[in-house]
Amino acid sequence: MTTSFIRTMPVVLALALASIGVSAVAQTTAPATATPATAQPSTTEKVKEAGKDAVNATERGAEKAYDATKRTTKKAVNATENGTKKAWNATKRTTKKATNATKNAAAKTGEVVENAGHKTADGMRSTGKAIGEKIPGTAENEAAKK
Repeated sequence: MTTSFIRTMPVVLALALASIGVSAVAQTTAPATATPATAQPSTTEKVKEAGKDAVNATERGAEKAYDATKRTTKKAVNATENGTKKAWNATKRTTKKATNATKNAAAKTGEVVENAGHKTADGMRSTGKAIGEKIPGTAENEAAKK
């Protein structure tokens, strides 16, 4: 005998004995006491039960849909807040960069203007000194003679 046969044999015997017991119980007569048989629910009652079941199912479905909407709304709000924060931070970073670039450009421009002014003043002084050396009676002329 194979192991699968040994495993299935008790199941087959149990089912055979159970079917004999079920058929024997089915053939016995009902007890002599007269009890009213439980009546099947009427069509109206069946419809009422089906209606209640439908209402309950609709309520459960509506509750699930509401919960799903709440979850999705929370996700959308969080995504919007995160996107707004990222955009704000990017704007701040870009503004800082632009401000620093403007400051640097202004500083460079100031230096260039200052240097040009100093060179112009130095040139004018040296020109004035050269002219003053040629005019008699000026301090430059007296200094040039010594």
